[in-house]
This record gives sequence, structure tokens and C-alpha cells, in this order.
Amino acid sequence: MELPSNLIPDEASPEWMNKGDNAWQLTTATLVGLQTIPGLVILYGSMVKRKWAINSAFMAFYAFAMVLVCWVGWGFRMSFGDKLVFFLGKPGIALDEKFLLKRAFAGYLPTATMVFFQSVFAAITVVLIAGSLLGRMNFRAWILFVPLWFTFSYTIAAFSIWCPQGWLAKLGVIDFAGGFVIHLSAGVAGFTAAFWVGPRAEKDRRNCPPNNVILMLAGAGLLWMGWSGFNGGAPFVASTISGLAILNTHVCTATSILTWLLLDSLFFGKPSVLGAIQGMITGLVCITPAAGVVQCWAAIIMGIISGSVPWYTIMVLHNKVKLLKLVDDPIAIFHTHAIAGGLGGILTGFFAVPKLCRLFYMVTDWEKYLGLVYGLQNGRTPAGFKQMGIQIAAMGFVIVLNVVVTSIICWFIGLIVPLRMSDEELENGDDAVHGEEAFALWHEGERLVGRRHNNKVYDTREFSFGEYKDEVQMV
Repeated sequence: MELPSNLIPDEASPEWMNKGDNAWQLTTATLVGLQTIPGLVILYGSMVKRKWAINSAFMAFYAFAMVLVCWVGWGFRMSFGDKLVFFLGKPGIALDEKFLLKRAFAGYLPTATMVFFQSVFAAITVVLIAGSLLGRMNFRAWILFVPLWFTFSYTIAAFSIWCPQGWLAKLGVIDFAGGFVIHLSAGVAGFTAAFWVGPRAEKDRRNCPPNNVILMLAGAGLLWMGWSGFNGGAPFVASTISGLAILNTHVCTATSILTWLLLDSLFFGKPSVLGAIQGMITGLVCITPAAGVVQCWAAIIMGIISGSVPWYTIMVLHNKVKLLKLVDDPIAIFHTHAIAGGLGGILTGFFAVPKLCRLFYMVTDWEKYLGLVYGLQNGRTPAGFKQMGIQIAAMGFVIVLNVVVTSIICWFIGLIVPLRMSDEELENGDDAVHGEEAFALWHEGERLVGRRHNNKVYDTREFSFGEYKDEVQMV
């Protein structure tokens, strides 16, 4: 019996490639890309004061572009290529069709698909760091920071934890989709960089309401729904584990939101949109290292923990711990990503199901992946504690790596350009930094008057609500 013509292998669809898996992987990669462009661009641009909307969104936009170029230039092979040392791969380009069209290191995919999929994860990691630096980092310093941090920090963590040749991967660390590699890294690096850059202007710290709450929710919604690709694409196949990972992701996130809102209501008398968004992020981050290897009931427990522990660190500990008060973290990236990511990694070591780990990793030595709960249940307690120890060791490695590397990078950049904006830029915001303002029009009487753009003032002479009939002329 012959196969249907669309299933017959040919030069463009070799025997080793699964068309369904390839289509799924490209879809999930695009979903993760949409989390940043436009998700985090919108979220950052709307969460800050009006005068920082463009700069905040632009930091994310630039970083996404820069990382993708660095990724194909040298980053992919440093993260997933041949071993150079035990924690890093050999640099090399990922540009030649002979390399890109051959089978990837995992799954039934061409390398080109894997390169794109992993690139959007690398990009969102750097963009998350930007959240700790909004409203005061010199944009020229940020231009330098992105490729340097990506090259000397992200690639090391990715190779060590995700590459089959990495030392932590060989030990048996479980990081399903980036609780350590992405979120813990970004949270710690962002906090460290914020320490070196210094705080925002005092008046910006005292009074910093979001400039558009509805857009903030839209950006958060793109982030939440895009996480179906973030965790659903981690197995590199359209499998049962992909479905479980997506379900666990949304169950944990919903539980975390409800927990956060409950605590806000109990202690402050009313729930808040900002609190709901923070609870959403902590739930998404916490489940990421565990998404496809834990039971759904464990995802609910993780949601309760992710909605309460970071809530406590933000609402209570932040005002009591001197270092947390000293470092200006405008949108709480340290709490929502470093704390939640670390929690998720530890809880993964507690709840990981051996069978699910076998279905995810598909390796002969799958028995080394064992959550402590199941070690206690099956008489393999030492193995369960070993898994917890490996998770904690990986967390410690990522923390030390990012504190040291980020500090060195900030010191080096400071020798070239100031890390911090000038006083004039801090005072005037987007107009001084970029010559643009996010909100170009405002009402004055019955007409709309344009704002300054590139030192030119534009005046709108005619306007009607029925039709936007503008005659714009320079004045």
C-alpha cells in the first residue's frame, strides 16, 4: 500500500522530518515571539509613566532584534553546539543551508526550525532584564549590554542546563522550558544591573502610575496566551506531553492570579489589576520548569505557592530588607522572575513524575529524573533528595553566574559610556532621549494640539469625531 502523495519523502521533506511536529514547532516559536513583539513591548510601554513609554518599549524592541542576529552569528552553537568546555559550546555561525537543513539535535525537525525556536527564548530573556532597568539606563549602554550579556551569560546557562553535553544536563537537572535558564537568569541579572545603574529619579519612584491600564492588560494577555507556545513547544514534538504542559501552564497561572487577588483583598481591602498581572506572571514563571513533568494537581499547588510567596516578598519583605529597598526594580522583575523561577525549579524537584520525565526526555537513563514525592513513595528516598540537590545546585550556579558576569559587563560598559542617563534625560524622558513622545495629541478646548517630535511642533487644525479629517501643518 502506497503512502498518500503528501506523505511521501522528498528532498524538501526528508524521511526523518515529521511535518506535524515541524509545523507545531514553528507555531510555538511564533507564539513566543509574539510574547515579546508586541506583548512585552506593550506591557512595558504601558506600565511606566507617560514620559518613559517610548524608551521602555524601545528597549524591548531593540533587544529582540539584536539577539536574533547574535543568535545566528554565534549564539546557537555556543548554546547547543559541540562542547568547547564543560559549560559552553564552540562559537560558530548558523547561516549555511547545509547546516540549517539537516536534522536538529533533538526532535524530528530541521535545524533551521530549532534555531528559530531557541532564538525567541534567548530574546525574551534579555527583554525581561530590561524590565529592571526602565526609566534610567542610558540607551547607548543598553545597546552594548544586550550582546555582551547574551554572549557571556545566556549561552553558558543554556548549554549547561539544556544542551545534552552540558554538565548540569548530564547530572539530571530538570528545567522543562526555562525556569532557570530564562527566568532565574533574567531576574538575577536584572537585579544586579539595576544595582550598578542606580535608581530612577526620586520623583519617578514616588509617583509612577501606569500610563494605560487597558493596554497593560492587553500586553499581559499576549504574554499569558503566548505561554502555550513557551511551554507547549519544549518537548519539540506535538505530543501528549505538549498538551499536558499547556494545560498545567494555564491551571497554575489561573490559580496564582486568584491567590494573589485573595491576598490583596484580605490585606488591602480591594483587588487590583496590577496585582492580577503580577500573579499571572509568577504563575507562568513558576510552572515553566515543571510544566510537562508534573501532575495537574501539583500545578494547582504550585499556583497557590507562586501567588503567595512572591506576593509576600513584594508586599512585606521588600520594605524590610535593606538590599531590596536599595535596588530600584520598577516592575518587580526580581520577585516575579527570580523568586518565582527559583521556586518553580525547587518544586519541580519535589513533584516531578518519573513516567512523565521518561515521556519528555525519551532517554535510556530516564530513571535518574525523580521528584522527591515519588522517591518517598517508591522507596527511593535518596534518589529524590539527590534530585532536589541537583535542582538547588543548578539554581546556585545560575545565580552566581549572573551576579558575576552582569557585574563585570556593567563595569566594562561604564568604561565606554555612562550606564545612567544624564540629569536632563531623567527629567524630560522620551523627548530628551529619543526626540519622540508616545502620546502625540491631547485635548485643548475643542481642538487637538500636537506634541513635539524631533524638535518640530505639529498642530492639528481640523478634527471631527465622525471622521478623522486632519490637516496637519507645521507651526
